[in-house]
Amino acid sequence: MTSTSSLLASDRPYDKTTLPNGVRVVTGRMEGVRSASLIIAYNVGSRIEPAPIAGVAHYLEHMLFKGTELRPDPMTISQEIESVGGILNAGTGRENTSYWAKVPGTHLPLAFDVLADMLRNSTFDATEMEKERKVIFEEIRAVQDIPEDMVHDVIDQLVWGDDPVGRDVAGSEETVAAIDRETMIDFFHRNYGADRLVIAAGGDIQHDEVVALTEKYFGDLPVTINPHENFPVNYNQTEPRVKLITRDTEQAHLCLGFPALSYFDERRYAQSTIEAILRSGMSSRLFQEIREKRGLVYSVYGYFRSHEDVGQGVIYAGTDTDRVKETIEAIVGEMKKLRDIPVPADELERTKTLRKGRLLMGMEDSRSVASWVGSQESTYGYVETPEEVMEHIDAVTVEDVQSLAQELLQSNLFNLVLIGPYTREREYLPLLSMD
Repeated sequence: MTSTSSLLASDRPYDKTTLPNGVRVVTGRMEGVRSASLIIAYNVGSRIEPAPIAGVAHYLEHMLFKGTELRPDPMTISQEIESVGGILNAGTGRENTSYWAKVPGTHLPLAFDVLADMLRNSTFDATEMEKERKVIFEEIRAVQDIPEDMVHDVIDQLVWGDDPVGRDVAGSEETVAAIDRETMIDFFHRNYGADRLVIAAGGDIQHDEVVALTEKYFGDLPVTINPHENFPVNYNQTEPRVKLITRDTEQAHLCLGFPALSYFDERRYAQSTIEAILRSGMSSRLFQEIREKRGLVYSVYGYFRSHEDVGQGVIYAGTDTDRVKETIEAIVGEMKKLRDIPVPADELERTKTLRKGRLLMGMEDSRSVASWVGSQESTYGYVETPEEVMEHIDAVTVEDVQSLAQELLQSNLFNLVLIGPYTREREYLPLLSMD
């Protein structure tokens, strides 16, 4: 029997239904909105790939757009959605893959029909597969040619080493070249099961209609077969590390990275507060100190990326090649300040207000609402309202921020990647010290 319930309470905006085969349906209806967004999300990503075929999840995502028995080519697939003014796309991450469409609300059944056809009936045409393999090769090469993109991939590799969480989601040319049609289809059937599937919809939708369409298209989907397992990251860094990519660039690109919290850690709200203090807007510490006051960079920002068992913090900067050491010292100085000096209460309150405001403004679009309910259900198995998340934000204290900063911001956990005309790694290690 299909199980239906309100996610939170009868007066709350989100609803959830679980089909007998385990597929979860979550929706957020929006009054006064004419669009409907549908996201079909699987808890499948690059972390579960065997190393010899790294990149298969991303390659598979591309191939599901290349034709089905009913819609035999990419043009037919895209035209059906675009003919009603809609948008169709997808994305692959380390722990999830999602396929989505945004259409006028009256065309939600069409979005279901097209996406379900792609996910249930793709032909994996051999000719299209070879064409797309070359496209992915170019995608990989393009990142290598753009230092400000490449540096983010290299910092992942430096922080996590050979662990899958540090691999490029797209894989390498060598591993993508090793993926044949049978291997891809086997990966698909083993991992794209009902127990890993969340259907999320937002905007001009009715929950009952979304459930009925899910039952029609995915009600008979089997559960995962012999799933690959995620293995905990074996992390044992004891001293700072530096990796140089020597290139004759006009600008230096650097990332400072360090381990951080998983998305299950209850201190994640303190972590996201640290992120906001450092990088949210032109009033943030990194922007004000390193760009505005010192004029060292054009671009500087930071972010945290969380996974099931680990997380990672990253600070990026692009600067003149002659001022790279000064820039690194300035970034480390901001880390030391955050670690050693309690955040002033008024700054913390401003940061909380900023975060809450951006959270609310981010919920004005149907795709944002679908992403909100879908990502929370996929990650935690439940959905909180923005108001409940704002309560968590408000609960973060000055002590919470400093305690977590002291845990995360340690010189022996720092990793620096630098792309530019540099050759002597040992020159940069002393700059990572916060003593």
